[in-house]
Amino acid sequence: MSLRTIMGTITPKLSTATRGLATQAIPKTQKAVIFYEHGGPLHYQDVPVPTPGPNDILVNIKYTGVCNSDYHAWKGDLDKKPMLPLIVGHEGAGVVVAKGDNVKNFQIGDYAGIKWLNSTCNSCDFCEESNEANCPEQKNSGYSVQGTFQQYCIGDATQAAKIPQGTDLSKVAPILCAGLTAYNALKHANIKTGQWVTIIGAGGGLGSLAVQYAQVMGFKILGIDGPNKEEFVLSKGADAFIDFSKVTDTGEAVREITGKDGPHAVINFSNSLKAYNDSVEYVRATGTVVLVGFPGDNAALSSNIYSHINRAINIKGSVVGNRADTREAIDFFVRGKVEIPVKIAGLSEASNVFKKMEEGQILGRYVLDTSY
Repeated sequence: MSLRTIMGTITPKLSTATRGLATQAIPKTQKAVIFYEHGGPLHYQDVPVPTPGPNDILVNIKYTGVCNSDYHAWKGDLDKKPMLPLIVGHEGAGVVVAKGDNVKNFQIGDYAGIKWLNSTCNSCDFCEESNEANCPEQKNSGYSVQGTFQQYCIGDATQAAKIPQGTDLSKVAPILCAGLTAYNALKHANIKTGQWVTIIGAGGGLGSLAVQYAQVMGFKILGIDGPNKEEFVLSKGADAFIDFSKVTDTGEAVREITGKDGPHAVINFSNSLKAYNDSVEYVRATGTVVLVGFPGDNAALSSNIYSHINRAINIKGSVVGNRADTREAIDFFVRGKVEIPVKIAGLSEASNVFKKMEEGQILGRYVLDTSY
């Protein structure tokens, strides 16, 4: 079987509507990281360059962040399985090199980002109410459409992120998911300037960005993470830090810092089910617990019903933000209000980065340079 036959799901057929594309010189093949079975080998190989449809842009990806969701997609350990064969990735930053006839909001040469929401229907109740992440017709980069671990990637022009010219693409790439997710979670926390937010997993890629966004938004910040994270988390703007490995009662330690009533909100970016269940107990009455990190399929949050009712606490899930959230999250980055320490590896080194992720060796975010 030929490569082009195997990769039929990657390259859409050239339709009449896309023959008038405005293009730069674009190669017919490109390098990509692809797998054919969940948990199987990650192949660094040549694949066809896709052709954008009438409403799409083709982005020459320069850098792409590596997210935990990419790892889960590769492993196939989520309830809803992604397509196969698959090129993962949804934090791709690059340059527009081609666009469909209907695209008016991007020009060739513009900087653009391909994010988790690759496209949405824009007409359902969820989209009309700016809850685009809940659109039933959404397509997701690196899951239901081919992702950004390749040199050229397609994105719907409506959902693609605009990135100002001159932006460091290696550093803005993680903002397209990690930054957006962190920022959106804080907006869902329903807290005011000067109130306490506890951020669990504050030393990770999402958590460290949440600390910075929270500081800009004027919240008091308590970071929780493991050994060797305190200096890093405090340097990002946290007011206090708890090493969970050094305390026997996390709730008591949290209340000692935030006050006897507990924090106004807790955002969990970790995959610890215990951390989730603890947070429901120590969040203050009328406070909000925001669920972001993924403990695994069938993980269940435990909340005593009487206590939940009596304290009127709120438990909310948060995925990624909408287009307005994307614009705001990028703007904070461009203005130098947030940053994320990135380590750059070659696209060909993706399997090594996933191994480091498995071993918990990553502080900040890995970004893959697609040029090697």
